[in-house]
Amino acid sequence: MADIKLTMAMNQYDHVQDMATGRVKPEGIDLTVINHGPEEIFHRFLFSQEWEISEISMGMSTSWISRGDAPFVLIPIFPSRVFRHSSIYMLKDGPVKTDANLKGKRIGVPEWGQTAGIYTRGWMEHTAGVPLSSATWFQSGINDSGRQEASQLNLPDDIDLTIVTDRSLMQMMFDGDLDVAFSARPPNEFLAGDPRVAQLYPNYREEEENYFNETGIFPIMHTVAIRRDVFEKEPWVAQNMMTAFEEAKARSFDRIANFTVSQLPIAWSYYDGLESNRKMFGEEQWPYGIDSNRTTLEAFLQFGYEQGTLHKKLEVEDIFPEEVRHHFKL
Repeated sequence: MADIKLTMAMNQYDHVQDMATGRVKPEGIDLTVINHGPEEIFHRFLFSQEWEISEISMGMSTSWISRGDAPFVLIPIFPSRVFRHSSIYMLKDGPVKTDANLKGKRIGVPEWGQTAGIYTRGWMEHTAGVPLSSATWFQSGINDSGRQEASQLNLPDDIDLTIVTDRSLMQMMFDGDLDVAFSARPPNEFLAGDPRVAQLYPNYREEEENYFNETGIFPIMHTVAIRRDVFEKEPWVAQNMMTAFEEAKARSFDRIANFTVSQLPIAWSYYDGLESNRKMFGEEQWPYGIDSNRTTLEAFLQFGYEQGTLHKKLEVEDIFPEEVRHHFKL
């Protein structure tokens, strides 16, 4: 029987690249991999389903699943994970100096349903102890005005959210109409070294390590979706793709651990990176699957339900089909 032809859209991750080059081939699948930035991938897959397999936002995908009409299924593969203490920006001479100062402030987000924002607001409420309802919320692009919400929301009654279409969040901040912004993408002014713009946590590495040690949460930004029509016709595709993702990841770690060459143009990257991973996960490097990530997944679903990105409370098993809840290991 001939392999089935499928196309996957994915950012250029080292731990996935061997699937793009063909060095790792999913059994029974003739896979074409195309690379775009995450925002373009999410938009084109969610609104047009242009390819069969796709990297996808955790926030957008779980919101869709909670409504019961998702045209895709998820597999527990997590190519992008990023702590978000670094994503809180304000004016250096503004009123926010500590996390406690967030209470009662005017806070901007690019999208309420953005995964990074869900985790940051979850930290704000559950770790910093500042109720979301105590703030006034505004939505626009961090650098450009008019960013649209990709998720359908079910906002709690006590959340005051205003959609802004004529100014970016940074422009609002410079105009004196915003105190702080939660944004995965840094403001252009910050990247350009504008001394007016600062991070709440310039030492975010230390804060993020403390957060992980206290909560066990390492935020999962993206997962992988398979178009529902493909999964229902060929359910074996899901497990075969998971096996390929695991092999590609293992090959990536083999490259990083090769001390004889510079896999990354960073001194001691092989040592620092691998040691950090071992401290977090033991010998299971950057784990895929449900059980190894249950703490993070449960926290994310709780945050989403409380914040109105989910339309009903979901358990972890609700977001992955039965066929991929367990995966064999050699």
